[in-house]
Amino acid sequence: MTHFLQYMAFLTFLWHLKPMGAYPHSGLDLVGNRTRRDVPCRPDLEYLDGNICCLYCPAGTRKISPCTSAGEQGKCVECDDGTYTEHANGLQLCLKCTRCRSDQEVVRPCTPTQDTECQCKLGRFCAPDQACEVCKTCSSCEEDEEMERSCTSTSNTECKKIQSNAGSSSAKASVIVPLVLIAALVIGGIIIVVCTRRRRKATDSQRNVPDGLKAGLERSNGETPGQTCSNLILSRQLEDKQFPKLVPVNGEESLRKCFEYFEEIDFGYHKRFFRHLGIMDNVIKSKDHLLYDDKIHELLNIWVEKEGREATLNDLLKALLDLNQRRTAESVKENAVLNGHYFCDNER
Repeated sequence: MTHFLQYMAFLTFLWHLKPMGAYPHSGLDLVGNRTRRDVPCRPDLEYLDGNICCLYCPAGTRKISPCTSAGEQGKCVECDDGTYTEHANGLQLCLKCTRCRSDQEVVRPCTPTQDTECQCKLGRFCAPDQACEVCKTCSSCEEDEEMERSCTSTSNTECKKIQSNAGSSSAKASVIVPLVLIAALVIGGIIIVVCTRRRRKATDSQRNVPDGLKAGLERSNGETPGQTCSNLILSRQLEDKQFPKLVPVNGEESLRKCFEYFEEIDFGYHKRFFRHLGIMDNVIKSKDHLLYDDKIHELLNIWVEKEGREATLNDLLKALLDLNQRRTAESVKENAVLNGHYFCDNER
């Protein structure tokens, strides 16, 4: 009985003891304050600083000091140049803006609330579902293929085999040949009418000329009315193709300074352009690993080395004109003259 009373007294003593530091705290501390883990902050609106929920700083800014009362906003400042925050936040530092790589171009510059947006340069692509560590060079269709969809910054060129259906080819030929014949007849008729009118005018004018002068006129002209008409038509055709001859200000150095203007060549024409200049296909293909601009410069350097002193800007412009790339040729010519590398021959 004595032992039982002693045991009960010991339990009563333990019950009245206060919790010591070795015992774990509950959700309330000794003075009844809530602990940090019990403070509920509103998602996407507040962040926890100590035991206080502070409102986020708005997008485009960052926090430099927290709030002093719950539900208020601390001190926020706008992001520095070259940094941004896209959403409301409690960050002390803004995020650094992305810098586009050398094979990319800027679509949208960085702002305090938006990161830089980049895309592959013309002639290159990067599939959106793949890691874009480098932009790949757009593919070209083979000789037995035709382009179904051109290359974009996010997709490669799509090609399809050219259908060699003999029946469809014959059907096309049966339609095209008559059209060509009709066009030839119409053009021939127009030429005959023009020449006939000129011949009549020449005859009428000579009727009133004394006989002694007629022979002198025929000898001085040296051409019949029909020949004059043919020469007139030929000269008009030549005028359509005429392109000013350019003279370099500083020889080969002027030519090489104009290489950058040829970066405007349509990606689908660059192989045909260099083939036209006499560059072999295997040489062109050996530069496919380069960026498009670098490839153009390398192949033009190879052409200059091959041609030597005979290499002129006029030859390059003629190659563009032969490929019906007159707009590009005009652009190259204007840049060469405006930047003082060349002048037109008729300006001397």
